[in-house]
Amino acid sequence: MTFHVRQPETEEEFKHYYHLRWKLLRAPWRQPEGSEYDELENQCFHLMAVDEDAQVIAVARLQFNSSDEAQIRYMAVEPAHERLGVGRRLIDVIEQHAIDKKCTLIVLDARESAIRFYKKSGYQTVEKTYLLFDEIQHYRMIKHLTNS
Repeated sequence: MTFHVRQPETEEEFKHYYHLRWKLLRAPWRQPEGSEYDELENQCFHLMAVDEDAQVIAVARLQFNSSDEAQIRYMAVEPAHERLGVGRRLIDVIEQHAIDKKCTLIVLDARESAIRFYKKSGYQTVEKTYLLFDEIQHYRMIKHLTNS
């Protein structure tokens, strides 16, 4: 399978980017469209993977919590494209962007179902955090970055 990872650029690309984010991360819990946005969108680095037909198949966002700490949020891969390297590629690009911005730490709050994926990417679980929608347990994970 061929895919490309890049930032959404046009209004139409952002529309598809946000729609996938809602479809995978909010719709299954009956959350309204629009709940996939927050007040920090314009300050963040957005990334998506598109297939050979230019369909958005994965999304991720990097937000900057401080001058040295970034946070991965809203990461999701279409189920049909899981375990094909798409998520790993998003992580690689996000981490490089964080390094380029002089961040030394990336944090994230992983759903229980994603912990194994992030551990394979070098993240360590540090604590149980919050329960989203009263049913999705999240865990804080961290990774120290090196500027090599």
